[in-house]
Amino acid sequence: MRLDLFRSLWGWTGDWSRCGAECRENGFVGVEARLPADPFARRALKASLENEGLGYIAVVFTGGDVIPDQRWSVAQHCDRLAEAIEGARSVGARFINVLPGNDRWPLAQQVAFFGQAQALAEASGMICSFEIHRATALYSPWVTLDVIAQVPNLRFTADLSHWVVVCERLLDDPADDLLPFLTRVHHVQARVGYDQGPQVPHPAAPEYAKALAWHQAMWETVWATHRADGRDVTTLTPEFGPDGYTHLLPFTRAPIADTWELNRWMARSERDHFLEWSERDHFTAWSETP
Repeated sequence: MRLDLFRSLWGWTGDWSRCGAECRENGFVGVEARLPADPFARRALKASLENEGLGYIAVVFTGGDVIPDQRWSVAQHCDRLAEAIEGARSVGARFINVLPGNDRWPLAQQVAFFGQAQALAEASGMICSFEIHRATALYSPWVTLDVIAQVPNLRFTADLSHWVVVCERLLDDPADDLLPFLTRVHHVQARVGYDQGPQVPHPAAPEYAKALAWHQAMWETVWATHRADGRDVTTLTPEFGPDGYTHLLPFTRAPIADTWELNRWMARSERDHFLEWSERDHFTAWSETP
């Protein structure tokens, strides 16, 4: 099984030729970025991706933005998703990373939404990978597990940093059984969260070694599931970002780290981690063969 790394364009500005060169230099096969709302912008995006030979993961918000419009109904969220599916297809997206629903909905409404959203995805033939994220329907592991029990065919994007913040702890207690979720993960967003925030100042810092190791153990479970399912490729996007995630110095608001360098570090780290896991996993499977 191969690991394909995607570059997050969250906070990125610049020209596409430089983006393509930096992706190739750092081993990214494509980019993960918002799907433009404007059809002309979508055509321009498709042309840029083709010119640079980059794959594309489309990011879609069913509620309009990161914080969903509080007035929108389930039907409006589903309408937005249906339109986005066709838009992502027109750009040539490998799959769609969906930030779904609204955290304020009761469980029955969440289940109704996901049932309709999954039906849209299956009818279209496009993979919709629903991202766990604060402010969305999947803000909590416990709500998500309740949704899975009723809509078991969902596929997910694992950005586990959000759940660490929501629960204010690494979910490493024996009672924290995330396996029903982890075995349904389609895509990994690799950012390391800690009990008081969705992004550690730097994942290489020794004071965050335990948080990094926990996230990596969860990703290994995803990889093991993908290998057991016969997947040829698993995907991962390092997703350290700005917008309040990168820590800032008080008064000057100067960032304490460069987000591009954080993502490059995570890409290198997870490429090495994946190779080490593959060799270890292969050796374990071989040694257990009668």
